Amino acid sequence: MNDLRIALIQHEILPNNPQHNLDVFAQEIKLASGCDLVILPEVFTTGFCAGARNYAEAVDGRAYEWMARQANALGAVITGSLVVKDGENYFNRMVWMRPDGSHTHYDKRHLFRMAGEHTRYASGNKRVVVEVKGWRVLSLVCYDLRFPVWSRNRGDYDLAIYVANWPSARELHWNRLLQARAIENLSYVAGVNRIGVDEKQQHYGGDSSVYGPDGIELLQAKTANGCFIVQLSAQRLQEYRTVFPAHMDADNFELRD
Repeated sequence: MNDLRIALIQHEILPNNPQHNLDVFAQEIKLASGCDLVILPEVFTTGFCAGARNYAEAVDGRAYEWMARQANALGAVITGSLVVKDGENYFNRMVWMRPDGSHTHYDKRHLFRMAGEHTRYASGNKRVVVEVKGWRVLSLVCYDLRFPVWSRNRGDYDLAIYVANWPSARELHWNRLLQARAIENLSYVAGVNRIGVDEKQQHYGGDSSVYGPDGIELLQAKTANGCFIVQLSAQRLQEYRTVFPAHMDADNFELRD
């Protein structure tokens, strides 16, 4: 397993204007040259808003085609979540697009009931680990961060990614929980959030960040727009798991719906 170069794209998302958001993120993606993986925020075409279903994407529709073009041009995997209508259901879906146009997805399991997300979307029930350049990457979306059992490393991932629209009012939780997930799972963790203000005047402060398996902060974007790049060391991961193999004493459990 070689090192993995990842780009976190943190930006404001305008409500009710998917095309504008796609155009903005396309410009930021161009700055990720040489990266293996580019990560966009949660629902990056619409933002987390009550009317997002009005702009739901079709499977293999406009946003999928846009992601395929970006991934092909950059020669990298691109991921982020979209509001997707699949059959009769709407999902907050984290799409993984490869340069060859093939893709897979993870549907958000934990829906944010405090904003009524559970009344508008169907919940996913499948844990998804994606291979990127030999790295096993766990897919997670926003509210999933609060549920450590779902994030638990069962010896099946090296990097966990949380894409989010996480408000500034709870930024303490965002920062502490990302670090905790890295420490307890002996894995790299990347959290990609948005910035700006939504249609309800709720503020988002960003704080997109990356932590090493020892919990040490490797990147902190704070409140800036931009493309933030960090290289993850495979050697550091393997060495830390060797000298501090806490996973060998982990409790066994069975997850039930």
